[in-house]
Amino acid sequence: MEKILLIDDDEGLIHFLSRFFQRKGYEVAVCLNGRSAIEKISETSFDLILLDYKMPDLNGLDTLKKIKTSQVKTPVIIMTAYGNTDLAIEAMKRGAYDYLVKPFEREELSRVVSEALLVNRQMKEIVSFPDSAQPFLTPPSKDALKMIGRSSRMQDVYKLIGQIAEKNVSVLITGESGTGKEMAARAIYHHSRRKDKPFIAVNCAAIPETLFESELFGYERGAFTGAERTYIGKIERCNGGTVFLDEIADMPLSLQAKLLRVIQEGEFERLGGSQTILVNVRIIAATNKDLEIEIEQGRFRKDLYWRLKVISIIMPPLRNRTEDIKELVEYFLARFGVEYIKPVKHISEAAMAKIHSYSWPGNVRELENCIRRAILLCKGDIISEDLILLSEITDQNMLQALDREHLIGKLKDKLEEIIPEILRLSEQQAHSNVIEIVEDTLIEKALRLCGNNQVRAAKMLGISRNTLRHRLKRFTEKQDDSEQD
Repeated sequence: MEKILLIDDDEGLIHFLSRFFQRKGYEVAVCLNGRSAIEKISETSFDLILLDYKMPDLNGLDTLKKIKTSQVKTPVIIMTAYGNTDLAIEAMKRGAYDYLVKPFEREELSRVVSEALLVNRQMKEIVSFPDSAQPFLTPPSKDALKMIGRSSRMQDVYKLIGQIAEKNVSVLITGESGTGKEMAARAIYHHSRRKDKPFIAVNCAAIPETLFESELFGYERGAFTGAERTYIGKIERCNGGTVFLDEIADMPLSLQAKLLRVIQEGEFERLGGSQTILVNVRIIAATNKDLEIEIEQGRFRKDLYWRLKVISIIMPPLRNRTEDIKELVEYFLARFGVEYIKPVKHISEAAMAKIHSYSWPGNVRELENCIRRAILLCKGDIISEDLILLSEITDQNMLQALDREHLIGKLKDKLEEIIPEILRLSEQQAHSNVIEIVEDTLIEKALRLCGNNQVRAAKMLGISRNTLRHRLKRFTEKQDDSEQD
């Protein structure tokens, strides 16, 4: 149960907030002044603190300073009854997560508190590696999550994270959905010099385009209809910390220049404002799309791409590291067994064989959900084969078909780019037969990859050996004619 501390000398408001949060399932503690709050914080850790700005004896700013000394990662929301919000914004500069203007609506209160608690979980759940991968990194705590896998591909990921975590550079993480891109981003944050500063994850695909600028960069009071107070965006709120931009390819093109300015110059303006805001944030971005194709099709800025890709981490799909599946299953069994208080300790050989024969198009996330569901449905202490519920894509042939479709799609995208240039050459009569050029190039490349083995090259090209010989004969004759000319 998450714990919330309320600090305010208004007993009526304290009573309302206590009941409001208790109904939502939170544990609530109360202090009527700053000094008693500091004493309580020294004894107990909290997941969120709501702090009144105007209090007798020790005011909100002084209390905030002491809170941040002892519970540096706990989000603090400032509450103020004053129309002038400059002081509240000043409090945010000193480490507060957000502020609320009294009287506040329940919907707004719920939204801000939910977001702050999510940030708290992301900051306090330490992401660790297998013990032998990076022994010099912070050891896991009771709040730790683990990146699982000792395959060579995952070892390369761990090593790269260890090398760049403390460097103040942008990072681009790529890979299919479900491969653990956010986990890698959080691992970079937890092992960086910014680990005691905010970490905020933003799902670019989940924010409507009309709200994107205000969510990321904030807005001034009166910037648009309904903007009744200055809103601090996630970039400014994360000053000194790390912003994780998931699904960066879905960021509107119109805002990419503004993000580029943040990375290059460390500055921006809020929506509707003219004052330049200085920020110091580290950007970690992730995507499951090919950004080079997005650039070619005019949906992503090339200059932003190269600014993000100072360091690039590729998360491998689960089908390319199947040797990690057993360890992943054991980890999820232990984790969810504790979480759901279920005495499940083993998985049958038939169930494990079923897991190993599956292609896992949803990657680690799909495997995680499969084991979670199996534990919830299990009535004993062994997971049987019938509890391993898989999607309709169950065989390797179907997976290979999906891979072929993906590669064919990429090929078509590349051809769309170069065909106009080839045809333009043909119009200039530089070459008489475009199709022959393409065929000759493919055959030459296939033979090189196959060590000039014609049987293997023909199989790779999807043609018979006789057809390949015919094409090679034509290619040789053309070369001889060229040399005679």
